[in-house]
Amino acid sequence: MPGKRRLPTRAQLQTWREFIEATEALRTVLAGRLQSDAGLSPGDYAVLLALSEAENGRMRSSELATRVGWERSRLSHHLGRMERRQLIQREKAAADSRGAEIILVPAGATAFREATAPHLRAIRELFVDALSPEQIAAAADIAAALRKHLARPHR
Repeated sequence: MPGKRRLPTRAQLQTWREFIEATEALRTVLAGRLQSDAGLSPGDYAVLLALSEAENGRMRSSELATRVGWERSRLSHHLGRMERRQLIQREKAAADSRGAEIILVPAGATAFREATAPHLRAIRELFVDALSPEQIAAAADIAAALRKHLARPHR
C-alpha cells in the first residue's frame, strides 16, 4: 500500500539494538575513565573543548549550547556547577546585557589539558583498537549518513 509505513525487520531491529547497546556501553566506560582519570564528566569535557577552541577562550552561552547540542536550561545548570568548581566564569555580554559570555579560566584550561591525553588514550583503546581500518571507515560513513539524514526535517 502506498504511503503505509513499513516497520523494521527483525534483523534490522537486532542491528539497531546492538548499535544502541554498544554505543551506550562505550559512552559509559569512556565517561567512567574520564571521571577517574581527570575528575571531569563528559559534559565538562565538551564545554571545556568548545571553549578551548573558541577565540580568546570565550563564547556566548547560546552559541555554546548549540555547539554542545544542549538545551539552554541544561547548559545553564551545568555551567553553574562548573563555575562553582572554578573551571569557567560567566560574564554579562558587553553587547547585550541579556546574554552571557562563558570564559575558560586558567584552572579550566589546565583541567582540560590534563584530561586530554588520558581521554584520547581511552578512545584509542576502547574504540579504535577494537576495529579494523575498514570498520573505522565504515563507521565514519555510517555516522555521516545518519547526520545527513537527521539534518532533514522529520515528523
